[in-house]
Amino acid sequence: MWKTTLMMVILLMFLGCNKSNDNDQTQVRLNHTTGLKWQVPDGWIEEPPTSPMRKAQFRLPRVEGDPEDANLVVYYFQGQGGSVQANIQRWYGQFKQPDGRPTHEVARVKTQTVNGLKQTIVDLSGTYLFKMTPMDPASTPKPNSRMLAAIIETHSGPWFVKLVGPEKTVTRWEESFHQFLRSIKE
Repeated sequence: MWKTTLMMVILLMFLGCNKSNDNDQTQVRLNHTTGLKWQVPDGWIEEPPTSPMRKAQFRLPRVEGDPEDANLVVYYFQGQGGSVQANIQRWYGQFKQPDGRPTHEVARVKTQTVNGLKQTIVDLSGTYLFKMTPMDPASTPKPNSRMLAAIIETHSGPWFVKLVGPEKTVTRWEESFHQFLRSIKE
């Protein structure tokens, strides 16, 4: 009898040691191609990347009243992808302003260096001109949208982080977007 009790105690101790803390959902990711690491903020729902250029893909749940979730994608184009300024200009072209002003007049752009990596961050709002594929000539206008995008300059070339969705939902996830950027390391 005492042997059975002892075995049960040992088994319970073993199972208890392997239990993860359900409250700690922050995940560290390592891209094995280049060694880039980041922490995934709580609440982000990881999805399988839908193309080889997408190195990570997340769905960020919508706030009440918004028509859809926001999406965050991490892109890497093997050291390609164009200059910082060319990408910013392309992102400007993905938005129209309700008052007709050029998007570059209302966009906010800032640079910072985090963990030795230069980051250029762009914040855009307005009507997002959604395309199913980048070269698709047709676009679907999505009013009241917002994009937070960043270009991370690494030793292996630029990485791109792009969060797009309804304005209120993106605003809800804005701090976790910046938390994610601060976590990126080579």
